[in-house]
Amino acid sequence: MTVSNPTRQPGARDLVGYGGRPPFAAWPGGAKLAVSVCVNFEEGAENSLESGDPAGEAIGEVTTVIRPGVRDIGQEQLFAYGMRAGVWRILDALERHAVPSTWWMCGHAVERVPAIARAVVAAGHEPAVHGWRWRPHSDFTDPDTERASIVRTVETIEAATGQRPTGFFCRGSQSAWTRDLLIDLGFGYDSNALDDDLPYWAESPTGRRILAVPYCYDTNDMKYTHPNGFVTVGEFVEYVTGAIDALVDEGNRGAPKMLTISYHLRIAGRPARIAALSRVLDHLAALRGDVWLATRGEIAAHWRALHPLVVSTG
Repeated sequence: MTVSNPTRQPGARDLVGYGGRPPFAAWPGGAKLAVSVCVNFEEGAENSLESGDPAGEAIGEVTTVIRPGVRDIGQEQLFAYGMRAGVWRILDALERHAVPSTWWMCGHAVERVPAIARAVVAAGHEPAVHGWRWRPHSDFTDPDTERASIVRTVETIEAATGQRPTGFFCRGSQSAWTRDLLIDLGFGYDSNALDDDLPYWAESPTGRRILAVPYCYDTNDMKYTHPNGFVTVGEFVEYVTGAIDALVDEGNRGAPKMLTISYHLRIAGRPARIAALSRVLDHLAALRGDVWLATRGEIAAHWRALHPLVVSTG
């Protein structure tokens, strides 16, 4: 059965989406599932007194015991591990498995370590905007300041890597203006969309459209640092490969979807967790005929060509 929501007002939540009858994805090569591997490049852009913030980052490997207003050097070092050591393990695993990925880059992090950002893109991975700092864009109180922040991030990434990013995803939630700013700035896709298993043409608060390439938080190594998340490598691998297998099965039954699997330099880059990345990539390698491994830019380009935006002339 297909359902629709004709009474939904512009700007209201869309709880219906494709209504049980999504368009056929027709992934390249007849793949049953498109998989987007993402890596977060944000270390050095988190909240810290060192960067002028009133308090340090609260979410980390352990619960901070440092009171607000006091520099948390330990938390800073836990984040720095991702750039100093973790990034190289993750790049090595992706290279050994020949997997293209999308890297969510905070502009301030790229500004601090441009050579590392350049090495990521030189290895064949897609850079995308993750905000200037690792903060929610809902914190912005006016569109001009937010626009300047996005532009600064784009220009910093392009200067460091030689590639202009066309995708966007910020921590937490967007502001009331983010999607319209992305449209104005010519972004190819927005990934602040947690509500579907397929790309779709998302509505901005002013009724304009931008292609949403959905993200997800469950198949994400961030859950190692959350009370309701993973503890062991086995738990992560079992959960993620279970999602892969379930979606491949749906694809075999005529409804191909996409899945995002996300990693963080300071989390997956730890020796005890890098095996989880490799084992998931091994599982994907065994399904090469059924799975299309692609960057988000490639998925967006495919969707735009196959299911272009149709503007009603009323």
